[in-house]
Amino acid sequence: MEYSVESLQRQLHHLRMSETSKELPAFLRKAESHSWTYQEFLHELVSYEEKRREEKMIEKHLKWAKFPYHKTLKEFDIKELPSLSERQLKQLQELSWLEESFNLVFLGPPGVGKTHIAIGLGLEAIYKGQRVSFVSMGELVPLLKTEEFLRKSQLQMKRIRQSDLIIIDDLMYMAMDQNEANLFFQLVNHLYERSSIILTSNKGPEAWGELLGDQGITTAILDRLLHRSEVIHFEGASHRIKYRESLFPAKSVQN
Repeated sequence: MEYSVESLQRQLHHLRMSETSKELPAFLRKAESHSWTYQEFLHELVSYEEKRREEKMIEKHLKWAKFPYHKTLKEFDIKELPSLSERQLKQLQELSWLEESFNLVFLGPPGVGKTHIAIGLGLEAIYKGQRVSFVSMGELVPLLKTEEFLRKSQLQMKRIRQSDLIIIDDLMYMAMDQNEANLFFQLVNHLYERSSIILTSNKGPEAWGELLGDQGITTAILDRLLHRSEVIHFEGASHRIKYRESLFPAKSVQN
């Protein structure tokens, strides 16, 4: 029987332990130099494979999430947001609301950190093994309208529906016609108590009826979104304006 390193690598690869297969020679050298027992050797081998699978799964989920940028909660200065305490932010970070299929609704003017915190929570969820999808309302409506006949839209909507957490950014930034509102309701109805949703919007629920154009659909959507939810009001000035960068110095040269 052949016991060469190459044959063992082939067997590991056949067993779908490809990461361990690549590192087998290094593990064999370590085992010999550290006089590992058989049990220690197997433990190191299996632990490495498990760790690499988790890392690859996170990489895949980060790619699928389609975040517009990666900003963690640590990068957010909570002092810039007087309406949210550090304790409340930590409670959100624990993700107990996600385990209970609660929704979060972030309301406030542009530039106060709604999307940053939503993405930060999405990253936390991915690192804890959850599937996350990020989509702006401007992207979601065309996806819903073309899902019947575009393969790309079908795949993306399938991932959204299978996600544990869906982040819908800039909700109600534009008016919808009745067909669009009905398609959005069907999505919300499908996700209801199956997944958690984070919504960001610069308009409160009281204004959604005008944008959806149908009071019955609006009521049905609100009923499902707000049944199990936490509504957080973001206040303050826009961070983008406050910390904007300029091409010219503060005092420009006068001709």
